[in-house]
Amino acid sequence: MSIPNIITLGRIILVPVIVWAIVSSQMEIAFAIFVIAGVSDAVDGFLAKRFNMSSELGALLDPLADKALLVSIFVALGIWGAVPRWLVILVVSRDIMIVTAVIVSWLFGKPIPMKPLMVSKLNTVAQVAFAALVLASLGFNFNPAPYDVILMGFVTVFTLVSVSLYLVEWVRHMSTIDAR
Repeated sequence: MSIPNIITLGRIILVPVIVWAIVSSQMEIAFAIFVIAGVSDAVDGFLAKRFNMSSELGALLDPLADKALLVSIFVALGIWGAVPRWLVILVVSRDIMIVTAVIVSWLFGKPIPMKPLMVSKLNTVAQVAFAALVLASLGFNFNPAPYDVILMGFVTVFTLVSVSLYLVEWVRHMSTIDAR
C-alpha cells in the first residue's frame, strides 16, 4: 500500500462526508471538502509519477475515487435541486454505460483496454469546474450566472461526445469476437 493509494482511499472516504454536507445544507463544508479532495487528487498523482509509486491498484482506485466523488456530488446536488435532474441523469448514465461496456467485454473474454480519451479528460474538468461553481455559489451565496450555464453546456457536450466515442470504440472492439 503506497502513499498515493492511501491518499486515494482517503478521497473515497470523503464521498459520504461530502454527500452528508450537501444534504445537510452545509455547503461551505461541502465546498471545502471538494477542494481538499481536488488537492489530494493532485498530490497523489504527483507522488505516484514523481517518485515512481504508480501501481495497478492506484490505476484502478484513482479513477474510481474521481467518479465516486463526482457522481455522488451530482446526484446529491440534483436531489437538493441545485443541478437540473436531466444533467444528473446524463452524467450518471454515461458512467453506467461505460462500466457496463467494460463488464460485458470482460464477460465475453475480450477485455477492452482502459485508456481515457482527451474529450473524457475535458469532460472531467468541466464536471469539476461546474460542481465547484455550484457548491461555491451555494456556500458563499453568490449568483453564478452566466458561468453556470456555460459550464453546464460544456458538461453536456463533452458527456455526449465522450459516451458516443466510447460506444463507437466499444462496438469496434467487440465486433472482432468470433461467433462460434
